[in-house]
This record gives sequence, C-alpha cells and structure tokens, in this order.
Amino acid sequence: MPRRHILTERQRKALFDLPTDEGALLRHYILDDDDIEHIRTRRHAHNKLGFALQLCAFRYPGRLLTAGEVIPLPVTEFIAAQIGVKPHELAGYAETDVTRRRHLIDLRSIYGYKMFSGRGARDLKAWLECEAETAHSNEGLVKRFIGECRRTHTILPGVSIIERLCADALVAAERRIETRIVDRLNDALKDQLDALLTEHVDGRISRFIWLRQFEVGKNTADINRLLDRLEFLQSFEFPVDVLDGIPPHRVTRLRRQGERYFTDGLRDISSDRRLAILAVCAVEWRATIADAVVETHDRIVGKIWRDAKKICDTQINDAKASLQDTLRSFKNLGAALLEAKGDDAPLDPAVATTCGWSDLETLVATAAHLGDTMSAEPLVHVVQGYHRFRRYAPRMLCALDIKAAAVVEPLMAAATIIRENKDAVERPITFLRRNSKWLHHLKAQEADGHRLWEVAVMSHLRDAFRSGDIWLAHSRRYGDLKQALVPIEAAKATPRLTVPFDPEVWLNERKARMTDGLKRLAIAAKAGAIPGGSIENGTLKLDRLTADVPVEADELVLDLYRRLPDVRITDMLLDVENATGFIDAFTHLRTGAPCKDKIGLLNVLLAEGLNLGLSKMAEATNTHDYFQLSRLSRWHIESDAINRALAMVIKAQSALPMARFWGAGTTASSDGQFFPAARQGEAMNLINAKYGTEPGLKAYTHVSDQFAPFATQNIPATVSEAPYILDGLLMNETGKNIREQYADTGGFTDHVFAVTSLLNYRFIPRIRDLPSKRLYVFDPGSIPKELKGLIGGKVREGTIVANWPDILRSAATMVAGIMPPSQLLKKFASHPRQHDLAIALREIGRVERTLFIIDWLLDADMQRRAQIGLNKGESHHALKNALRIGRQGEIRDRTAEGQHYRMAGLNLLAAVIIYWNTAQLGKAVAKRKRAGLDCSPSLLAHISPLGWAHILITGEYRWSK
Repeated sequence: MPRRHILTERQRKALFDLPTDEGALLRHYILDDDDIEHIRTRRHAHNKLGFALQLCAFRYPGRLLTAGEVIPLPVTEFIAAQIGVKPHELAGYAETDVTRRRHLIDLRSIYGYKMFSGRGARDLKAWLECEAETAHSNEGLVKRFIGECRRTHTILPGVSIIERLCADALVAAERRIETRIVDRLNDALKDQLDALLTEHVDGRISRFIWLRQFEVGKNTADINRLLDRLEFLQSFEFPVDVLDGIPPHRVTRLRRQGERYFTDGLRDISSDRRLAILAVCAVEWRATIADAVVETHDRIVGKIWRDAKKICDTQINDAKASLQDTLRSFKNLGAALLEAKGDDAPLDPAVATTCGWSDLETLVATAAHLGDTMSAEPLVHVVQGYHRFRRYAPRMLCALDIKAAAVVEPLMAAATIIRENKDAVERPITFLRRNSKWLHHLKAQEADGHRLWEVAVMSHLRDAFRSGDIWLAHSRRYGDLKQALVPIEAAKATPRLTVPFDPEVWLNERKARMTDGLKRLAIAAKAGAIPGGSIENGTLKLDRLTADVPVEADELVLDLYRRLPDVRITDMLLDVENATGFIDAFTHLRTGAPCKDKIGLLNVLLAEGLNLGLSKMAEATNTHDYFQLSRLSRWHIESDAINRALAMVIKAQSALPMARFWGAGTTASSDGQFFPAARQGEAMNLINAKYGTEPGLKAYTHVSDQFAPFATQNIPATVSEAPYILDGLLMNETGKNIREQYADTGGFTDHVFAVTSLLNYRFIPRIRDLPSKRLYVFDPGSIPKELKGLIGGKVREGTIVANWPDILRSAATMVAGIMPPSQLLKKFASHPRQHDLAIALREIGRVERTLFIIDWLLDADMQRRAQIGLNKGESHHALKNALRIGRQGEIRDRTAEGQHYRMAGLNLLAAVIIYWNTAQLGKAVAKRKRAGLDCSPSLLAHISPLGWAHILITGEYRWSK
C-alpha cells in the first residue's frame, strides 16, 4: 500500500524530532531524583546516557529512538550534564543493539510504557475515529493522537503508521457524516437534490450553478433575482434536524466544496457524498440568500434617500439664481420704501416705481416658494422610491421568515398590509414615534399618502433589521440578538472578562478614579501645568504634538537600507517560506492534505497580493498556466488558510531579534485604507464623500507595535470604522495578546470605550476635536470650578446597575465568537429607540471616555505612544499602495469573496516583506556593530521594516528551478 501523506516534512519534524531549543529542553527533559537513581544502576557511562536518552524520547516526543539516528548535540549535552557523564560517551551505546532492546524492556517495566499493539492499539483506534469528526485539520488530529498516546503511556508507532491511521479515521469520519445527513433525507428530497445537476436555467447553466451565483445586490432587479433563488430553495422541505449534531466546521467544509465543484465533478462522486454536499449547500444558501435579500433592501433604501438628497441639492442649486434676483428686488424695494419714509413721501409711488403691486405679489409668491425649496428635507422626495418598493416588497415580505419583538408589533402589522398586497381602508401609523417627521409629511400628502406610508414602512423595516428589533429565524447576520447572547453563567466563566460581577463595586472604583483624576486635572489647569494645553474660562485648548525623532535616526535608516541586498520578490517569497513554512497552511479543501505545488501556490498568492489576477500572472510567470493556477486557487485558497498563513509569518517575525527593538507585541493600532473600485461600485453604495466621488471600499487593518499586520477585513467605505476595532482584537490569537489599542477619530465611540474597558483593553484614540468633547461625571455639583465648562452631564448609574448582567453577557458573547463584535456594536448603535442595554453601554463608555480624557491631558507620554502607533499603521498604507500595481490599483472583483481574497492576499504579502526586511535589518545591524558604528536601542526603535525600494516588484515572475 502506498504511503498516505497528510503532513508536510516540516510538520513531521516539528512533531517527531527531538527538541533542541532551551525552553523545550527545560520543559521536557529535566530528570528527577527517581530517574537519576534508575539511570545510575547502569554500569557504564554510555549505557547511562543511552538509557536516559531513551527515557526522554519516550516522554517527548513519545517515540522510540531508531537505529542509526543522529541525536542533536544540545540534547546530548543537556542530558549528559544532569547525569554527570560526557556527551561523547554516547558513541559506545550505538555499538550493540542488544543493550538498547534490554533498556527498552526495562523502561517499559519501570515506567509502565507499552507498545502500540493489542487491546491498547484497538482502543486508541476507536478513540481516534471519534476524534476525527471534530478535528479541524490533519495536523490537529495527529497532535491529538500523539497527546492521547502520551497520556496512556503508549509508545508512538512509526510516522507512516500514524499518518495512515489518521487518514483512514478522517475518511471514515467524513463518510459517517455524509451518511448521517443523507439518512435524514427522504426519497423525494434526494430526487430534488439530484435534479439540481440535471435541470438547466435558460439552457445555459445547471440549476446548481445558478443557485450559487448570488451576491448582495444594488437594485430591484438584483433583489428579485435573489428572491427567485430563495423561493426555489424554500420549496425543499428539509427536516428540521438535517444538520443537527454535525460539527460546524464540517458543514462549512461541505459547503465550500459545493461552491468549488463544477456540475460534472459533482455528478462523478459517490451518491452519499454528492447528496450531502447538495443538502448542506441548499440549507446554508437558503439562510445566506435571505441575509443577502435584507442587505440588498438596506442598500435600496439607502439609495432612495441619497437620490432624495440629490433632488434637494439640485433644486437648491437651481434656485440660487432666482434667489439672488428675488433678494435683489426686495433690497431695491426696501431701499425705496426707506427713502420715501425718510422724505415723508407716500409709499405707493415708491412701490409703483420700483416693481409695482402686481409684480410685488409675484415676488412674494416666489419668495415663499424659494423659502420652501431652501428648507425642504429629503423626506419630501423619498416618495419617489414607492415604485421601487412595489416591484419586490410584497414578495420579499412573503419569502422572509421574519420574527419580531413586541415593541415593533405595530410595524409588523403595517408590513402585513403590504405583504397581502390589498387595498386597506386604514393604514396604521402607530409604528411612528410622536416626534417623527414622517407624521407631518404623511398628513401633508393626503392625495398619494398611501405611497409615502408604504415608503415609511419599508424604511422602518430597514432600521428594525439593523437594530435587531426584527430578525430572521435562521440567519447569521440578522438572527435573534437575545438568543445570541451567552448565559450569565458563561459570562462569569469568561477569563477575559475581568470586571467585578457586582456593579456597585465597579461604580465605586470608577468614582474614586474619577474624583482623583478631576482633582489632578483641576490643579494642573490652575497652575498652567497641562502638557501642551490649557483650560481658560472653561475652554480647553491644545497644541499640536511635536515630533521627537533624533536626527541620527534618519542617517541610520538610510545606512541600514543601503546594506540590504536587492532581491526579486519571487526569491524573497521563497526565502520567507523556507524560514516560516506558511505554505503549509494552504491544505486541500477536500482532503486536508498539504499542497505539493509550492511554487504554484506562491504564484496564486502573489497574483492576489499584487492585484494582477490569475490570467496576468499566468502570462508573467515561467512555471504555470492559467488553468493550473485556477485549480490551485479553487481548492487551496480560502479565508481561514490565509489567516493561518498570516499568523505563522507574524509569529516568526515577532521571534526575530530585530523586532524586539520596536515593541513587545502588546500594543497595536488600527486604521482603514481606501481602495478604489470599479465604476459599478457607485451603484452599490460604495461612495464616501471623504474620498470624493470615486467608488471604493476600505481594508481595516490592525498593526502591532512590531509592524505586524495581524488582522484585516473588508468594510464598506461608507460605514464607521469604530465597530470593527474589536473584530481584529478578539478574532485571532495575536489580537488577544494586545493590551493597548490606538485608533484615529473614526474608531472612537462610547460603545467601543465601554466594551474595550470591560475586556481589559486600554483604548487610546487620537480624537481630532478633543476640546469639543464633554466630560460626564457622577456628581456635577462637586466639580472644581476650573472644570465646570467641560462638564457635559451626569452618569446614569441606575441604568448601568439595572443592565449589568446583560452588559456582561454582551461582552462575553463577543469573546466567545458567537457573533462578530462589529455586528453586535452596530445593532446597539442603530437601535431607533435606544433600548436600555445600548444606553447602559453608552453610559459606561462615557465614564471610560472621561477617565481617558483626563489621563490624555495629563500624560504626554500616552499622546506620543498613540502617535507612534498610528504612524506605524499609516506607513503600512504606503507599502500596500506600492504593492497593488495591477489594474491601476482598482479592486475590480465583483464578488465580496473575490474582494476579500484580494485584500487578504495583499496583507499577507506585506507581512512577508516585513518578515524579510526584519531579518535582513538584523543582519545589517550586526554588520554596523562589527564596524564599531552606533546601533543603540534608542535609535533602532525608530527603524521601520516597511521599505520596498530594494525589492523588484514588477516584471516577469521567474522562480528558481
């Protein structure tokens, strides 16, 4: 039987080789008194050392020493020193095999080790089959097996045996899961699923391919296409428990396989596996398409409001000339009247000679019309969206399985009228708030009030979905918020949640801190001792922070980069891959096996990172054609794999000596970078006035103090960056090690202040308009007079106490990863009625923001740390702008997945360059030291590994043979 390879050579060495670094030797190979006593019973020095080595190998990595195996010198020296013999004595131990076999018997007798055979082996195989269902990767299952062998004192079998056992267990687990899913389907459902591969839509593509070709849309045609697919999938009557008990990562893997297979490929695989993939895809796509329908409706509502605002702006611009003429006429009339009054002359001749009474009536009417035009709101014109809603609204409301909280029952009653698509005698408006502007306009438009009413209902449905007042029964993005929150018991068991469970304890501690901070700030204000600022007559004034970079640092940067070798980007990728092994992260989506075509995968990653695309890369490389690259991309490139590869590169970079001069990896900054998109982005709500009229999207990236870009995600250019700060911190291991997080003004809200504090992050935003921000205190009456002008209000303690359990549950839910923190924060921020939990979080945020502002004003070092951290993030933007050379720097991918791969590939490529530069800068520093030049840590802290002038990025991408 051929050998089953499920591990790379690098992974095998990491799992089965004897450790050589000091930390691992101390952890695994320290001998206790009993061990040394057993060792000393051996007669000769070489036998003592050989016996000790065998014992240590049994303990870690848990295997036998093979005949002729070369023992690493650090291991021999470490063990020999403990038993008082010389390392070279080991040479005599290799002379006879009998002694080694006798030692093996003695070790098994003394320490209870057993071979992998008999009943013990059968039990381990049975255990392995159960574990295979929950294993996320081949390497993970092998690690579990090795750990279980160590726990049961079972000596590991050969590497090939372990790989074969794990591979068989994984295949068996996959087949059991597929059979489990298929057994829950009746014959009619099976026939329906198989028909997806034989039916064709418009005679062009199979029904299966048609179903998976969906994206969030931008207009009524798009939403109706989504509803076509959703209604078709709803015709499948799947059992409620069709995916019950199936591990989520197995469901995800089956879905991703379905998204990558072509129709012919699915027809050729076994029936159980084919039906399982089709069933999972149908169930998963049904939920995803429903989410896409809601998101598309959100975009349509947004476009209607933008169009209404454009109409207002156009009317105002058109009225400017008439407004000037009208004002000029009134000016002339007023001047004539004043002149007549001053001369005690009659006013009628003044009016007659200026404009005449008839023209005055016209002038007054024109002025009234202009006044209405200038004061008009977009709400006046949103009724033009009625016809858009009529094209899909009843159908959407019928297709979506909408659930609602009691607070929006009036809104759902109104939506029912639209869904039933019947003329209603009475259209309720109780879903509108009393001070709503909609009420005034509804009363003013009695003629076609039903149209404006329907627009109001559909707009409020958008807001209710955003806030979580209404939700979909089976949804990831628009699910029930209450069901998503973890129980309070789970919140109390969350290690990351370090706040007290009694709100009074938290409040008392914050009151003490605030009292002390306000007292210190008042003293500094009175003495004029606020660093770089002052408080005068209740007004805060701040000076711009000055740079603090030594002149010598610039010379050092130039000298170090002159010492770096010029390198082709292909050679650099190979060097970094050999050093870190990040390609091992890209396993086959179907089998989990490592990719054998390393150069091909590097070509694909380079195509993504440089924004070239696979077809252009195929023309520029000397190794692969388009179809080879496309196959590798389809079966090996996915979000989780890119994240794993990024984590490997970042971990390796942080271990380089040079990285320690820049920080300890405990602080980070985050910022969004705008990328222009193709012109269809204008219709997809991708325009932000901050970046002009050019459509695009943003990559929101977290950068550690060691310059490592450890997290990135695509966000629309039109949304606030603040909710995404916690995504990068909580959804990867590097982010969880961060203690201090910096952000710019766009990343600051009271909710972010609240949650970062609850989760033990110190949040330090650089607030552009800080002097305009108010302080919120517990007792405004006790505030020193110097600070009275800075106080904005009183903290609502009762709201915090009443909602404390739900506050803890919300924070713990973010830590658990059940719902991305950004989704939860956006629901809190968009709630139209601001429920108590959102208000309580806002009050906590106000407390934390007040404490932060006090610390910021009194601590110049904090200001400088934030400036340095944010500068590192902004320097990343320059590197990425230099890398995205293809397609004129535009992101032209139409799908969200394609856009994400483009951004993630760019981030990974930037991380590879940072690793290579860090390693080479370390060598350059060593050369400077040997030359006797200044390399003090205070200067090296100002060096950056973000240079790219020495890297050949453009041209043909040729790889070493």
